[in-house]
Amino acid sequence: MEMEFSLINYYLFVCNYAKIEVVMYEGRDFILKRNYWLIVATYVIMHLSGIVARPIMMDILGFSPNETIAYWNIISFFAGLIVILLLLRGDIKRGSQRNASPISITVLWSVVGIFLAFIVNIIAGLIETQVLGIEPGSDNTMFIMEIIRSFPIFMIIPAIIAPILEEIVFRKVIFGTLHKRVNFFIAALLSSLVFGIIHGEPQHLLVYASMGFVFAFLYKMTNRIIVPIFAHAGMNSITVLLQYSVTPEQLEQMRRQLEEMMIFLGN
Repeated sequence: MEMEFSLINYYLFVCNYAKIEVVMYEGRDFILKRNYWLIVATYVIMHLSGIVARPIMMDILGFSPNETIAYWNIISFFAGLIVILLLLRGDIKRGSQRNASPISITVLWSVVGIFLAFIVNIIAGLIETQVLGIEPGSDNTMFIMEIIRSFPIFMIIPAIIAPILEEIVFRKVIFGTLHKRVNFFIAALLSSLVFGIIHGEPQHLLVYASMGFVFAFLYKMTNRIIVPIFAHAGMNSITVLLQYSVTPEQLEQMRRQLEEMMIFLGN
C-alpha cells in the first residue's frame, strides 16, 4: 500500500508541477507543454504499476508469474495509451504541423524507415559483437518471446502498443522538446540515450540508442510522429513474427548466418 500511495503522490506532484508552463533557463524562455509532463508521468507510472499489481495478481488471484506479466502489461499499456492519447487530443485536433511532409513523402519515409532501422540495428549489433566483444542476443527479447509463445495475445504489446507509446514519449515529447533548445544531433543523442537506458540492457545500449537516433531522424525529416511510429512498429512486428514462427535453434542459426554475411560484406 505504501508503494501505491507513493505512485499516486508522484502523479499528483507532477500534475501540480505541470501547471508551470514556462521554465527559465539561462535567461531564455524554454517552453514546455503542460500535457507533456503528464505524458511522461503516465509512462513512468505505467511501468511502475506492476510493482503493486503483480503481488496482488500472484498472491491473491493465483496467477502464475508469466500470466501476471502478460495480462497486467496488456492492461497497463492499453490504459497508458488511452491516457496519453487523451492528453494529446489538443495536438491531434490541430491536425498537421507546420512544415510537415506531404502524405506521399510520409509514406515513403515510413517504409524506408523500416529498412533503415534494420540496417542500423545490424551494424550496431556487429560493432557490439566484433569490436566490443559483447555476447549477441538480448535477454529482454528472449523473455518477451517466452511470454508471447505462452500467451500469443501479448504480441500486440511489443509489436504495436509499445512503439506508439515510446515514439510519443521519446521522440515527440523528449526529443521534440530538446530540439527547441539544442541542435538536432544533441537532441537526438540525448533522447536516444534515455531510450536505450530505459530498456534495461546497458550492454546493448549502442543498439537501442542507434534505433532511437534513427527514429529521431525520421521524425526530424518529416515532422510527423506517425513516421517513426510506423517504422518502429514495422520493425518490431517483423522481428516478433519472425521469432515466433521459428524455433530458438533455427533463429540462432539464422543469426549466425546473417553475422557471417555482414562480416563478409564488411571485409
